[in-house]
Amino acid sequence: MFLLKTWRSTAFGVYGYMNFTKNGFIEHSKKFKPEDMQSQIEGKNCVVTGANSGIGYAAAEGLASRGATVYMVCRNKERGQEALSKIQTSTGNQNVYLEVCDLSSVNEIKSFASSFASKDVPVHVLVNNAGLLENKRTTTPEGFELNFAVNVLGTYTMTELMLPLLEKATPDAKVITVSSGGMYTSPLTTDLQFSGEKFDGVEQYARNKRIQVALTEKWADKYKEKGIGFYSMHPGWAETPGVAKSLPSFSESFAGKLRTSEQGADTIVWLALQPKEKLVSGSFYFDRAEAPKHLKLAGTSKSHDLIDSVIDTVHSMAALNP
Repeated sequence: MFLLKTWRSTAFGVYGYMNFTKNGFIEHSKKFKPEDMQSQIEGKNCVVTGANSGIGYAAAEGLASRGATVYMVCRNKERGQEALSKIQTSTGNQNVYLEVCDLSSVNEIKSFASSFASKDVPVHVLVNNAGLLENKRTTTPEGFELNFAVNVLGTYTMTELMLPLLEKATPDAKVITVSSGGMYTSPLTTDLQFSGEKFDGVEQYARNKRIQVALTEKWADKYKEKGIGFYSMHPGWAETPGVAKSLPSFSESFAGKLRTSEQGADTIVWLALQPKEKLVSGSFYFDRAEAPKHLKLAGTSKSHDLIDSVIDTVHSMAALNP
């Protein structure tokens, strides 16, 4: 087991250094088609979680600049308001709105979803971007480990509760979940709240991000008749406030080599703009292309068989209707 974990970490490090940095983006961008990003999406409603900074902010700004009506879901009202004003100013699009919700709380998400549903607007794009890497074990007031609460339970609850509004936008509806290359280092596990005595926030984050990729596969299959496309993506290694706070040594050692938030958000905006027939629901995307979900010889692929058990547990934690 130790050798396998070591191999995963080494393979991830090499693969990441070659592909996930700013230089990787520049190299991959040589194959990009400029026309893919020229679509205007006036009249499309986009919900972006964790939108007040970093990749979420860049995604919200990118969508607003193309005419979308954007709902920024942020935990902090003041920071959210500041980000909203900046986006309205930079894009000239006044159809940008702030929704305050703490994605670590199932009850707050339920309250948000209920009030948002009363607007009765179709949701064309839901971007599950809000994420967290907390290095110390922290438990939410609802009793869940904090990383899991935001990255998995929050993402799951938000998506499931937005399904009726996504259905209103079919056949254009899309759910884009922002995962991480860190998931390459972890198989899927049913140990959702990290029961080990020595808590490892980086490992828990990787596990959470693996769940997001497997969950996207499952959603794509489960809801294929509903006309909703589900996609997970990896932004690469970007220089964001979250990375600087959670991984300071990584951030310092890669100074000058990390992507900008805009480069990290590029594939989110690209996925939102593409006709669905160009995309594969359930797939994992990186730099505007389908990407592998597993590294060679990493022993993670069979672990996706556990996803039904994971979903059953998460569903009961969220206390959603069957």
